[in-house]
Amino acid sequence: MFESANLDHRVSKSIYKREENKLREALLEGQSRLLADRGFAVLVLIAGVQGAGRGQTVNLLNEWLDPRHVQTRGFGEPTQDERERPEAWRYWIALPPKGKIGVFFGAWHTEPIMRRVRGATSDDEFAHEIAQVSRLEKMLTDEGVLLLKYWFHIPKAEQKKRLKKAREKLEAPYKKFVAVSEAFLRRTSTPEAPWTVVPGIDARYRALTFGRHFLAAINTRLAGKPPKRAATRLAKGVAPADGLNVIRALRLSQPMTKPQYEDELDKWQSRLARWSQKKAMRGISVVALFEGNDAAGKGGAIRRVTSALDARIYDTIAIAAPTDEERVQPYLWRFWRRLPRLGRFAFFDRSWYGRVLVERVEGFAAEADWLRAYAEINDFEQSLVRHGTVVVKYWLAISKEEQLKRFRAREQVSFKRFKITDEDWRNRKKWNDYEQAVCDMVDRTSTSIAPWTLVEANNKYYARIKVLKTICKALEEKIS
Repeated sequence: MFESANLDHRVSKSIYKREENKLREALLEGQSRLLADRGFAVLVLIAGVQGAGRGQTVNLLNEWLDPRHVQTRGFGEPTQDERERPEAWRYWIALPPKGKIGVFFGAWHTEPIMRRVRGATSDDEFAHEIAQVSRLEKMLTDEGVLLLKYWFHIPKAEQKKRLKKAREKLEAPYKKFVAVSEAFLRRTSTPEAPWTVVPGIDARYRALTFGRHFLAAINTRLAGKPPKRAATRLAKGVAPADGLNVIRALRLSQPMTKPQYEDELDKWQSRLARWSQKKAMRGISVVALFEGNDAAGKGGAIRRVTSALDARIYDTIAIAAPTDEERVQPYLWRFWRRLPRLGRFAFFDRSWYGRVLVERVEGFAAEADWLRAYAEINDFEQSLVRHGTVVVKYWLAISKEEQLKRFRAREQVSFKRFKITDEDWRNRKKWNDYEQAVCDMVDRTSTSIAPWTLVEANNKYYARIKVLKTICKALEEKIS
């Protein structure tokens, strides 16, 4: 893969000056069209052999373009804040919005390569990390990001000469670094996001090669050629293998009197408070998400949980329609940015499952987008759990008759009228569609590491206690 990059390509100074001027003009025109189009973001990954001219090339790119619309980020050792969240968090929050260009030094490719070079990971672990990288990049390209990956390369003798001149220390043995990197590049170079190897011996040749490729990629996308995507082939509304409708199988009206509820509430809130104060909590975080039928009691259940906690260690996040800022980012971006640090709780009132629920049923997401979201969500939750996050997922289910009763009651109480909207009444007309979407969601995303808890919620007392019990038991299992 690197053989041609070792050739000593040369460009004369006069040719370079002439070509650079034309390139700069074309790049500014392309950037202007990108900004006006706002149909996609451009993300440039810069990688390669130490001393191959990565920094100089990016400095040139910032000279050639309007730097106000270029976001350059270098990723070194994680900060304390970054270490307290999943590894990919720092990359997600740095993604450029549509219409902008982002440049990443040392992104998600760096650590897997360096861990393998240092012998800190096995072949199997390296293969697992490569698979994670490939899934992340596919998710971004499926969301419309133009992902451009550049590997800057020079031969060993040239590296040695440059490092000696710059008085820099070699970061990794050349031969081993190149062997590991080549394996990584071959397995992560995909039709949607291929690696481009840039020869780095001659600075002028390197700059023109990079700049021309970068310009051509942007112009190709702006010309309307869609990104290459693997077709999604899943049937809409596929029933579970066992034919079970998990919602209709629930006994939605469960017995619990108010005196029983008050006793149980005190018991489980006290238990949750004790667990939240344990020293072991400093090494984990908790993400609890609440989905359910309209008027199923999600807000009330969340309040009974948070009442047991110190207000300084949790956030309650109500998810509504995406804002303008959120619409110009990949779908999961707005959830990645709200993840809690270690030692904290985050309660999501509605969540990332909106893509396979309301966006699916109401037609806000294309079928291909919500179908691929199942796998993307499972990957997302796996990354949380791998970091030490306890993921607790609730679907609060009520009957159609109980919902109607609650809707009418809300209309009669002045301080509850804000809870009932025209949209709630419209959603009732699609009850069966939502039920099918929920069944598919549970079937495809209830995993061993992040299972769904189905809550029979016709009786609010019973539902709130079940929620408290589940979160307590999840904490006990994690830190006991």
